[in-house]
Amino acid sequence: MSGPAEIRCMLMRGGTSKGAYFLADDLPTEATARDELLLRVMGSPDPRQIDGLGGAHPLTSKVAVVSPSADPEADVDYLFLQVAVDKAEVSDRQNCGNLLAGVGPFAVERGLVAAGSSETSVRIRMVNSGDFATATFPTPDGRVDYSGDTRISGVPGSAAAVVIEFPPRVGELLPTGNVRDTAGGIEVTCVDNGMPTVLIPAEALDVTGEEDLDDLESNRQLGARLNEIRLVAGQLMGLGDVTDTTVPKLTLLSPPRHGGAVSTRTFIPARVHTSIGVLGAASVAAGLRIEGSVAHGIAALPEEGDRLRIEHPSGFTDIESSIDHAPEGGPKARRTAVVRTARKIIDGTVFPVPPTGGRS
Repeated sequence: MSGPAEIRCMLMRGGTSKGAYFLADDLPTEATARDELLLRVMGSPDPRQIDGLGGAHPLTSKVAVVSPSADPEADVDYLFLQVAVDKAEVSDRQNCGNLLAGVGPFAVERGLVAAGSSETSVRIRMVNSGDFATATFPTPDGRVDYSGDTRISGVPGSAAAVVIEFPPRVGELLPTGNVRDTAGGIEVTCVDNGMPTVLIPAEALDVTGEEDLDDLESNRQLGARLNEIRLVAGQLMGLGDVTDTTVPKLTLLSPPRHGGAVSTRTFIPARVHTSIGVLGAASVAAGLRIEGSVAHGIAALPEEGDRLRIEHPSGFTDIESSIDHAPEGGPKARRTAVVRTARKIIDGTVFPVPPTGGRS
């Protein structure tokens, strides 16, 4: 179960995350062997990930596995794997909308999709959930161009825009069937528009939602209450026992400070996201538009248009979001789109730690 001694790999920034991108054919097909190999590639378990590609944070310890898709509605399949930093654990129980931004360019770079003469659209099936997305990005002269003037919060500088559009989801926007549920003694709204997310009014937990991230993470009383909420919400959302998983995400909502629709702090699940995940933002945006959700009285929705600005610790994320309030069957997501950027950092060969080589 040692796996290959060297593997072709591309390290990319996708949105506000960074990860290692692989072709599925370059990894073991058996999940246990694949995950064991990826732990060695990323340098886990080790809080510094000093002997691998990981960046010692959940946002920089991610893997995208890409392959041609057999689904007629998609060009490629994208499997997201979250590699734990200080535990020997690899999870496929969630999507990652940030690494999703790099999947289309990676597919073109590896020859899975032919590039257009000016721009290319790649239809992507997200294996983790079965959802679909289409990523469109510039390919002048048939080559991926990562340069551009699009800026996103949480990333220094600018890069080419990657427009990601999500078709209406087949699943329930409200997985519990309720607009509001009680978890940990407070009212929450459980929503899934691509990422299972629990919306929580910050003031219900005796915080403002504007605290420094380190202060939030070190608040043991807050952490205990959030964990209680997550365990209850996981059961209510049909996710089962979520003790050892990274979903659902927990997002604290507070009034916007900088002209957006709402201010957020998202726990993933114990660390606080330095911004917000793409699919997490999509779920938050949909939740804001659901009549009677816990966002009522907190969010400031625009009078016109689909665009919502979700404020987060390092700036904001703009999401195009609209839903249908059907008289029966509950609200349904109609449209979700977001602009991200991606950049190729290095393309080469990674040499994982040998399986018998201990770490000092």
